Amino acid sequence: MRLTVLGFLGLFIAAETADELVKQAQAALEKGQVNEAERLAGKAIEQEPKSARARYVRALTRAAKGKHEEAVGDFDKAIELDGKLAEAYDFRGSEYFKLGKIKESLADFDKFLELRPEAKNGHWRRGITLYYAGKFEEGRKQFEGYEKVDTNDVENAAWHYLCNARVVGVERARSEMLKIGKDRRVPMMEVYALCAGKAKPADVLAAARAGDPGEADLKRRLFYAHLYLGLYYESLGDAQRALRHLTTATEHRIGHYMWDVARVGRNTLLRASTKK
Repeated sequence: MRLTVLGFLGLFIAAETADELVKQAQAALEKGQVNEAERLAGKAIEQEPKSARARYVRALTRAAKGKHEEAVGDFDKAIELDGKLAEAYDFRGSEYFKLGKIKESLADFDKFLELRPEAKNGHWRRGITLYYAGKFEEGRKQFEGYEKVDTNDVENAAWHYLCNARVVGVERARSEMLKIGKDRRVPMMEVYALCAGKAKPADVLAAARAGDPGEADLKRRLFYAHLYLGLYYESLGDAQRALRHLTTATEHRIGHYMWDVARVGRNTLLRASTKK
């Protein structure tokens, strides 16, 4: 069949329109207009079903809405259309983690780093996935690498400790804690002292509540306090207390990847308890 000049021009305009819709969707997403971004990306897919970028952007909107299965489906299609779209592997790895699919999460993070090796040191999400994959030696190396990105992050030091405790034991892991500067987030410095064996769980909770914080700030503080108390007790082999604190952490919902970490950690312990 012949493609007329007019038909060719129509296809060209449609393709241009699809590209513009994707740009508009990205702009809307950056502004937090998630529903509008999803609508625009969907319209771009209607215009150009083979647009990997349109699928990728719609996947991001669905991930932002907590529609993890649907997000994975769009990332799948984006990768099928463009196997070199590194960011699609990276974000799909995060969605797999949120779904509790640890093996798939790690495979995607590794594929992303194969395509973007310069991002390895900063990939703390991969370190957390390694922890839940039981790859503790590799996990502690991942967090050691993060020191080249930020030396003031207690969370990085805490996860290094959590991995290292599984490799060399709690006491030695405490002595090998990564050195950090000043993490200004409350109650992170108390979390660091807790992991180092220089503070008690009550100190972390007291710090979280200190200073009459506003409701939103207190919610965030208590989330992180209970998250790391749960993980700390897990390092000691106290699954009961670990589960209690991780469950409490999930009750202080925040809009951050770490809330999903708390949820996955809680669910992992719940599954382990039912097998006993």
